[in-house]
Amino acid sequence: MSPFEDLPTVPKAPAPWRLRGRGYILVIRLPRDFLDSQSFAPEELKSSRRGRFAYVMFVDYRQADIGPYHELLYIPGSFAFGDARRLSITKIYVSTWDSVVNGRDNWGIPKERCDFHVKYGADGVDEVRLSLNGKVFAELDFRPRFFGIPFNGGLLPRKLRTLAQHFNGLQFTYVPAANGHLRLATLLRSSVDGRYFPDISQGRVIACFDVSDFEMVFPVAQIRPI
Repeated sequence: MSPFEDLPTVPKAPAPWRLRGRGYILVIRLPRDFLDSQSFAPEELKSSRRGRFAYVMFVDYRQADIGPYHELLYIPGSFAFGDARRLSITKIYVSTWDSVVNGRDNWGIPKERCDFHVKYGADGVDEVRLSLNGKVFAELDFRPRFFGIPFNGGLLPRKLRTLAQHFNGLQFTYVPAANGHLRLATLLRSSVDGRYFPDISQGRVIACFDVSDFEMVFPVAQIRPI
């Protein structure tokens, strides 16, 4: 992950952000030793990790405060942040430097940039490819199923919606909000180079959802020294 001093200069885009788009959510059961050792978690948080499920999200932000971009993120369960347990993003790639710089600055999210190739197939299969320096390191194929139903993320308990990050000596805590349409989907294929992103093929997909026409707000984070 590039330190701040190596990043390009981009326009500042302070929180809150309002975003629209579509994407996929995966819930994956992975071996405990995999989750503990291969989740790219910060050293100071590793020993406090809990849970048997990881959450992977591919998101196509078609409207955002910094312009459209793609994203693939990984959450390996919860960690101890002081006296509370919070979900935390430990690995994430996005397609633009504007998202990298402002995502780190606003929420401490450890974003890295790579190239995305996304194809929404007429045959109902959606393909996502991620590459660095021309080398593909992640391939995911999805197929949506059935019909969508409205969802309102605000109905979930606040504890499940609250995320936290450790970054550059600071702790960031934030509570995203989202609503849209949700339907079941299938992960048809995954191929991931574990050097760059957790190899989710080592686990079993418990659930896969296609999320369409969503609206999302990333609020101002609470920030304090670690």
